Amino acid sequence: MRSLLRIVAATLAGSIFLCGNLCACSFVQAKPQKVKTVYIGVSIYRKDDMFISTMCTDLEAEVKKVEQKNHVKIVLNIMDSQSSQSQQNDQVDGFLSKHYDAVCVNMVDRTSAGTIVEKARKSGVPLIFFNREPVEQDLQNWDKAFYVGADAAQSGTMQGKLLVNAYRKSPKSIDKNGDGKIQYVMLEGEHGHQDSLLRTEYSVKAVTEAGIPTDKLANGTANWQRAQATAKMKQWIQKFGTRIEVVFCNNDDMALGAIDALQDSGTVRKDWPVVLGVDGTKPGLQAVGSGTMLGSAYNDAKKQAQAVVALSLHPSEVPAGFELQRSHYIYVPYSYITKENYKDYLNR
Repeated sequence: MRSLLRIVAATLAGSIFLCGNLCACSFVQAKPQKVKTVYIGVSIYRKDDMFISTMCTDLEAEVKKVEQKNHVKIVLNIMDSQSSQSQQNDQVDGFLSKHYDAVCVNMVDRTSAGTIVEKARKSGVPLIFFNREPVEQDLQNWDKAFYVGADAAQSGTMQGKLLVNAYRKSPKSIDKNGDGKIQYVMLEGEHGHQDSLLRTEYSVKAVTEAGIPTDKLANGTANWQRAQATAKMKQWIQKFGTRIEVVFCNNDDMALGAIDALQDSGTVRKDWPVVLGVDGTKPGLQAVGSGTMLGSAYNDAKKQAQAVVALSLHPSEVPAGFELQRSHYIYVPYSYITKENYKDYLNR
């Protein structure tokens, strides 16, 4: 009997010892892992810009994806400068004073980037400009200052080639008066903006280099905005009527504004000029699908957002799948949008 009791006691003791070890092991495995928190401040020139609004959405989506993949907490603070450079400067100052890990800026005035670069350099904070390219010398002053965007000259060239292709397929559908020239008007983004200047120059250059004569009827600034483009286009319709054969627009929003003016004018659809945009925003894509816009050049906001977030987290590394040019620049290529492929971009 005593032997039996000793066996039972020994068995119980072993079970208690085993349970204790298991419980200790379980406790160690369940210990929460410390999650790193990264603070990224973003200052944009104005949120009601359709492309910038899309870019903000893509930045937020990219941050969520990176958080899940890399077990990191990212606080993304996006602030609207409402087209005020002084307000943007204050926003950047706020990010730096709160010791944010990275600051991303969509400049109100590209020529004012030098002050922001110098403040970021003194604070040792990585600085990523996007969409609105600063003056190159300013960017060179800080080895952790970068620009993410697209080559505006490429988008202008694509816009011109879209017109050239349409002209070669059916000259009469473009040159409606049959004078052998293309009469056009140009809706420009804003004075002094790099993208506006290059898109304006290279769109027409691509047409003339293809051997097609052009005749500029008018050009004007609409500051990337649909309503301003509508007002400007209405003036031109009153002045030139159906003499306008092509409307070059530095972005899709202004192209949509031109289309609004044409619809309001009561001009018969077959007498409308060809309208061209840049960006590939959702409303722009829908206009290409409906045939009211001939085509556009796709500005890949999603890819640019990937590069911006990657540089914010690892400014000393070139993001996978991207090429760093001149030590400071990442350019994401444009692509053609036509009625034949616009649905591919809508599905993105």
